[in-house]
Amino acid sequence: MQTIYSLYTAHYEVKKSLFIAHLSPFNDFKNLLNTLKKEHSKAVHFVWAYRYLNKNLQIVEDKSDDGEPKNTSALPCLNVLRGKELVNISVIVVRYFGGIKLGTGGLVRAYGEAVNLAVKEAILEPFEFKEELEFNLNFKNSSKMEHFLKKNNITFQREFKETHIIFKLKLSQKEKVEFENFLKIFNPQELKILQ
Repeated sequence: MQTIYSLYTAHYEVKKSLFIAHLSPFNDFKNLLNTLKKEHSKAVHFVWAYRYLNKNLQIVEDKSDDGEPKNTSALPCLNVLRGKELVNISVIVVRYFGGIKLGTGGLVRAYGEAVNLAVKEAILEPFEFKEELEFNLNFKNSSKMEHFLKKNNITFQREFKETHIIFKLKLSQKEKVEFENFLKIFNPQELKILQ
């Protein structure tokens, strides 16, 4: 399985209709859809599809034809994502109608080709499931924790509270083992796992 970490866009034109495919990480899907609807207010369709891995490692998929004839737009988009084994990814295709009807087969080909072009532009990276971990730690021990996380290139977020800091991590299996080993040595008594 593969995924992406940035936005990629491709244009495909057929019979004066313009199809603009936007391939993005799944976490950006809702915001991107809202942004595109504002930026492309004259577009007639916003067709989308996505695939992501849930916490049980099951692939969740959804799609919308957004008024196009059933299974002529979103399904071809989803099938490209499936065929390339892409996960944690969404695609939104903005369509400007050119005045000439494309027919069922024409729509299927156009939407599929637009997504294929976006995938060709994308930098695909091997997908690695990352488990989310959230914990509290007092201020006194936070610098040791931050040093470990930075040294091991573990991405994290912090939320400062009155008496402690909430750390939010995303750990690969390898990073999780390293983190657990660090905790055995570091052994902060005040660390409280939240999630």
